Amino acid sequence: MNDSLHRFAQQFIELSVVVFLILFLFGLLLIAYLYIVDVRQTQHAIRRNYPVIGRFRYLFEHMGEFFRQYFFAMDREELPFNRAQRAWVYRAAKNIDTTVAFGSTHPMNQANDVIFLNAAFPTLREDFVPASAITVGEGYCPKPYTTDKFFHISGMSFGAISVPAVTALSNGAAQAGIWLNTGEGGLSPYHLSGGCDLVFQIGTAKYGVRDANGLFSDEKLRQIAAHESVRMFEIKLSQGAKPGKGGILPRAKVTAEIANIRGIPEGQDSISPNGHIEARNVDELLDLIVRVRDITGKPTGFKAVMGDMEWLDDLCQRITERGLDCAPDFITIDSGDGGTGAAPQSLMDYVGLSIRRSLPLVVDKLSEWQLRQRIRVIASGKLINPADVAWALCVGADFIVSARGFMFALGCIQALQCNKNTCPTGVTTHNPDLQQGLVPADKAIRVANYASNLMQEVGVIAHSCGAREARELQRRHAHIINDRGIPEPLNILYPERQPNAHLFLSPQNGDSDR
Repeated sequence: MNDSLHRFAQQFIELSVVVFLILFLFGLLLIAYLYIVDVRQTQHAIRRNYPVIGRFRYLFEHMGEFFRQYFFAMDREELPFNRAQRAWVYRAAKNIDTTVAFGSTHPMNQANDVIFLNAAFPTLREDFVPASAITVGEGYCPKPYTTDKFFHISGMSFGAISVPAVTALSNGAAQAGIWLNTGEGGLSPYHLSGGCDLVFQIGTAKYGVRDANGLFSDEKLRQIAAHESVRMFEIKLSQGAKPGKGGILPRAKVTAEIANIRGIPEGQDSISPNGHIEARNVDELLDLIVRVRDITGKPTGFKAVMGDMEWLDDLCQRITERGLDCAPDFITIDSGDGGTGAAPQSLMDYVGLSIRRSLPLVVDKLSEWQLRQRIRVIASGKLINPADVAWALCVGADFIVSARGFMFALGCIQALQCNKNTCPTGVTTHNPDLQQGLVPADKAIRVANYASNLMQEVGVIAHSCGAREARELQRRHAHIINDRGIPEPLNILYPERQPNAHLFLSPQNGDSDR
């Protein structure tokens, strides 16, 4: 027995030595080959001057993204969302304790942050009331839409996100009683699978409502509107991550199914125009809104990231002149730091106003033109935590929508690979091996938990401020930190606008209380 073990050990050692020598020789040959390649190539100076060793630069550069996230970045440092923001969403989605201990890691002197003003006598539990319902399109379309929920799922198109992701969002939205925006990629069976309320987004390429020539099809629009669960229509003019440029879906993500739903060729880059050919000016935009609303019978509005604000005066003036029947039922305001699956960095980093600036400007402009009761306001863009949503309600938003917040609820880890079809959590990839990690039945529960817990915690902020429910939050309930680190009253920075004295709506132009 001992002799057998001795022979086995000797043979194992000899074999190990042989394998090691082979691998060592192979390694030397590989290094020699890489050395020759590096010194002869002319494209990379680092590799030419430091052959073989210079290649580690690319490895470290790639791995640095992950090391920074998990080992080096502090809780409040990362962008676009820091660890503290993501961690709250993860806990809320899992319906586990969202409290923290000892003290806040959030500095209270950081410019542009919000501080809510607690009341001396907060609202007691017996005085709590549910969030009030708001109706969109009442009196101006045959099928207005009413909901008491103020936090919903923003546009993420099928194609940009995966089958299991859309399925989970649809089912989760139904459980939470919130709407799901389809994004510009058309209406898929997966949007309909959960039975939730849907907002159908009409992008510049008219995916899902285009004819064989790529033009807007009234008949396709009627087919979409025939679905009872499609409750509103949103005409997308622009979005915060890429204002002035259309959607970008890389060819690797244009599968046969996605191509069929969008009405485009399979395996080719899907690039939307940067604007609607039917809406080149304010009047044409209003005409398009009326056209969609007349065909569908449902509330119709538009989405845009704000930049040059002068056109809003033109829009409001033409609505006043033409009558309230031609007004959009809602305006979705996207933030200049909004997200997307793929966009030029120059647009993502430097173009478009932040929601912190654009939301109060739009709300005040509508008030100035006496259109605030006619046109509902939806805020979008990096509003994923309770304080962000409460701020938007204070400023005047009727609804808040989020895309990336719900991506975190699905399990997104901010790997920043949405445009590469390599998303490690299955949210933005069409690779079946990666998609299998996202189980729709489980993630739908997390989607519902996230929405419900966020709205509940916004209510906590409202009660602390002395309001009975979230929609009673007003600008007087918050301060904004200025550049010197000092809080300033939000209602002083953005005082409530009074209607222009010379403006009035004649009977033939419509009645704002209609």
